[in-house]
Amino acid sequence: MTKSTISFSSRGQVVIPRPLRKELGIEEGTRALVESHDGALVLTPITREYVKSQYGKYRGMNLLGALAGEKESEKDK
Repeated sequence: MTKSTISFSSRGQVVIPRPLRKELGIEEGTRALVESHDGALVLTPITREYVKSQYGKYRGMNLLGALAGEKESEKDK
């Protein structure tokens, strides 16, 4: 695990140090998922490896059925 300190600009921008970018496969244009967990800011780069790790994550959860149910309940309002 590599640790480093960063600063936020007045616009909320940060520069990720080169060793971390290299370690995590972050290239120009790479998007990231930003979450907060118990007061911590978590940035997850959306790289090919991240996308591959998500394959099948929601298998068997009938997400389309849940979405259709939500749309029906919104119509009733």
